[in-house]
Formats: sequence, structure tokens, C-alpha cells
Amino acid sequence: MAKVLDVARPEGAERVRAGEYVQIHSVILKPGERAPQVPEDTQKVPLELRIKGYLDHDAFLGDEVTITTVLGRKVKGRLVAVNPPYPHSFARPVPELLHIGEELWRLLGVREVREAREGDEP
Repeated sequence: MAKVLDVARPEGAERVRAGEYVQIHSVILKPGERAPQVPEDTQKVPLELRIKGYLDHDAFLGDEVTITTVLGRKVKGRLVAVNPPYPHSFARPVPELLHIGEELWRLLGVREVREAREGDEP
């Protein structure tokens, strides 16, 4: 029976656990796929997406993953950051505060955000 080798990971690479707040990146449109009315200099660069959410499964930085955004949307992309800071430079997000919005809606008797969006296309 052939032995299946694990994919090599850089020494010291840490597994990011499901449920961690992360940021992903993906290319939506490559250069040349942009709309014709877009300025020429803009057409030369890709349209990129960077979005934050909760990791759906364990992974390593650089892996292709799926996240669930705070609005319950499922999005795929390359894992680029764990507990990403906000660009305004005030501070890193506080993990204990990330779920307050969902908890508030639950306390107010509104269905959980993820349940309310169930069935929506990713």
C-alpha cells in the first residue's frame, strides 16, 4: 500500500483553527477582463477582493479556504491573515467583541444572522 505524504509546510507553520477571525484574498477579474469603459491604467491591473470573516475549517496561511462573513455569506479565497487589523491603525480586533452584533440580535429575539441568510447563494 502506497503511503500518502502530507503537503510540506514551512518549518514552524501553525495551523489556523476553524472559527478564527481571518482575512482572505482573491482575484475577481484578471487584467484584460475588466469592462471596456474602465480607464486604461485600471484595466492593466486585476480587480482584487480582500474580505474578513470566520474560518470554516482548519488551514494554514496561503491555503485556499472558505470563510463565513459577519453577515453569514460564504466566500472562498486564499488565507492571508489571522485576526487582521483594521487599516485605520487604532488597534487589532478584540476577539471577545467580534460576536456582539450576533448576540445582540439573539437577545432581541431576531433569528441568528446565519439562519436568516440560509439558502442565499455564496
